[in-house]
Amino acid sequence: MELLNTQMSTSEKTMVENQVNSYNKTLVREGKKTSSELGKDDFLKLLITQLSNQDPTNPMEDTQFISQMAQFSSLEQMTNMSTAFSKMATLINSSEAASTLGKTVELNIGDTTTTGIVEGATRGDNPQILVNGMYYSMDKIAAIYAN
Repeated sequence: MELLNTQMSTSEKTMVENQVNSYNKTLVREGKKTSSELGKDDFLKLLITQLSNQDPTNPMEDTQFISQMAQFSSLEQMTNMSTAFSKMATLINSSEAASTLGKTVELNIGDTTTTGIVEGATRGDNPQILVNGMYYSMDKIAAIYAN
């Protein structure tokens, strides 16, 4: 019976490293950001690579495969929840800014404070309010008064 060699030679390791470096350079050229964090796409690529390069005489056990698929599913759900929470935080911040419309606010601007009526509000991740003709971020509000 012939033994299957599962070890990579030095030249094979060099070839794989060159291919990885070449691929990473194309990512930078195509405008994609490289990241030191693994995402769900990376996890799936690793799993597929592991399955396609496993030793046929000693395949991955079912429990290992099921465990890795469960981890992938959990990672995907956490990513989806994180995206949903980010959207919800943006909506809450925008709603908070809109709720100040027409109210008198006291703003801390460095060493001074100013008071005025909120005339407008922007939306988004970092909404701002328009007071006395200038936009201020929500973290500058020291107090809100009902008119």
